Amino acid sequence: MDLNLGGKLALITGGSRGIGRAVGEALAAEGCSLVLVSRSAVDLDSARRHLEGQFNISVRTDAADLADSANVTRLAEQFPDVDILVNNAGAIPGGTLFEVDEARWRTAWDLKVLGTINMTRAFYPLMKARGGGAIINIIGNAARSHDPDYICGVTGNAGLVAFTESLGSGSVRDGIRVIGVSPGPTATDRVVGLAGKRAQERFGDPSRWPELFKSLPRGGVGEPAEIAAMVAFLASPKSSNTSGVVITLDAGASSRAGSL
Repeated sequence: MDLNLGGKLALITGGSRGIGRAVGEALAAEGCSLVLVSRSAVDLDSARRHLEGQFNISVRTDAADLADSANVTRLAEQFPDVDILVNNAGAIPGGTLFEVDEARWRTAWDLKVLGTINMTRAFYPLMKARGGGAIINIIGNAARSHDPDYICGVTGNAGLVAFTESLGSGSVRDGIRVIGVSPGPTATDRVVGLAGKRAQERFGDPSRWPELFKSLPRGGVGEPAEIAAMVAFLASPKSSNTSGVVITLDAGASSRAGSL
C-alpha cells in the first residue's frame, strides 16, 4: 500500500535505536526524508549510514538531550519544515514508589514526559503555519496496566495519554493530527538486555530471556517493525480521520490485566 508519504520530512526522537530506528526504516521505505535525534552521536551515525544505504533518502542527525528545553528550541529553529513529528525518546525506570526516588523520577520525566510536551509545543505552531502535520507520541501500555512495580512509568504514560487525547481532540481545527501509540513489551536492544540479566539471575542463562514473556497473550514480545508499521499508517493521509486517540499494541495484555 502506498501511504502517500513521499517527500515528507519526519523528525524522530530516540531515533537511533529500537522502536525509533524501526520507525525511521518504515517512513524511509515510504519515501520520507528523516531527521533522527538522540543523545548518542555514535548510534545516530550508525543509523544514518544504515538508512541511507538501504533507502534513497536524506537522513540528517542531531545529538541532543531533549530534557534540556534549549535543545528543543534549537531543533524547531533548525528544522521548521517538519511534516511528521514522532516523539519516542525516553525510558522510565522500573520500581515501586519507594524504590524510585525523587531525583530519578524527575530525570525520567524531564526526558519522556516533558520532552514530549515541549517538542509538541515547539513544532505545533510551525506545522499550523505550514498547513498541517502529524504528531505521534510513542507512549507505552503501562498507562493501562497500572503495574505498581512500574509506578513512575505508569503515571508518566497515563499523563501522556491524557495529553495526547486532549490536544488531539482539537488539533484537527489547525490541520494537525495528534495520536499516541502504546506498545507492550517489544524486542528492542534495551528490553532484550534487561530481560537477559533477569534470565541470568533466574535461570543462569541469559539466552532464555524469551521464557520471561510466555505469559503474554501471544506468548512473547512484539517486534519494533510492528510498531513502526502502525506509526507510518497513522502518519499518512490514509488515516486522515485519526486524532486524539491512543492505539495500544500489546496483543490485549493490558486489556486483561487484573482479570481472573
